[in-house]
Amino acid sequence: MLKKIATGVSVLLLATLTACGSGSTSSKDGDSGAAGKITMGFAQVGAESGWRTANTKSVQQSAKTAGVELKFSDAQQKQENQIKAIRSYIQQKVDVIAFSPVVETGWDAVLLEAKRARIPVILTDRAVDSDDDTLYETFLGSDFVEEGEKAGEWLVENTKGPVNVVELQGTTGAAPAIDRKKGFEEKIAARPDIKIKASQSGDFTRSGGKQVMEAILRSNPDVDVVYAHNDDMGLGAIEAIKAAGKKPGKDIKIITVDAVKDGMQALADGEINYIVECNPLLGDQLMDLAKKVVNGEKVPKRVVTEETTFTPEQAKKALPDRQY
Repeated sequence: MLKKIATGVSVLLLATLTACGSGSTSSKDGDSGAAGKITMGFAQVGAESGWRTANTKSVQQSAKTAGVELKFSDAQQKQENQIKAIRSYIQQKVDVIAFSPVVETGWDAVLLEAKRARIPVILTDRAVDSDDDTLYETFLGSDFVEEGEKAGEWLVENTKGPVNVVELQGTTGAAPAIDRKKGFEEKIAARPDIKIKASQSGDFTRSGGKQVMEAILRSNPDVDVVYAHNDDMGLGAIEAIKAAGKKPGKDIKIITVDAVKDGMQALADGEINYIVECNPLLGDQLMDLAKKVVNGEKVPKRVVTEETTFTPEQAKKALPDRQY
């Protein structure tokens, strides 16, 4: 009799342990989304521009709509802050981690930690420079090289030489800064009379764009075109150009990237000549990808957002319905 009782207890204990074991594993095997709310840790670059503010708002609103619990952090444009946040999300055992890397390099160690913890990672807006693409599930964002190419194409087609260009670069080491410069230079190579006379980082901020442009105009007054890696730096450059007694859009042509509302207004007003769009409204796509990777579904390694370009006339038509 005692032997039968012991056997029954052993079977019951084994069944209980098996159930607990499969339950604890399922949250990282992709059943979390089906069984309950997904928890996402999102490490944002910062709030350096109107684009970034719109991007943050899109992620937060889409998470709420999708029923995703969002743990949000602002890295204030510092890589060490993002790494700290990602490690915190790993410790909290979130279901998925998403982040927009401040710079391209230096991520392998922390991403390996996430991989070992079986927490999928989604890159948003910016890529990482790593030889191991198994460290993340997918990259959702723009083709920054193509954005630079579009800016260069417009300049080649809409100017006659010689043309002296000032380039306001984004954050040093950031994917958009590297790629937008590369694409732009590849296209203007067809015109040897187009020369980049100065190229300096304005850190994607309006104040940075203004300060850099002020300094450049003092040392290089003979400027024909400004190519800014985002609208905010272009808007800062406009302030500096006006302070120097010149007319932005006329005396100095301006090309920017983003198409946020302030930039579009300056384009419509003729102070910017051409804008290449970079869409910040990635929230819905991100939540969809998050649910898929948590549930173990296959997703493309690269998801490119659809974007366009704007002239002053097109900006006037688009502004009334502009969401960002």
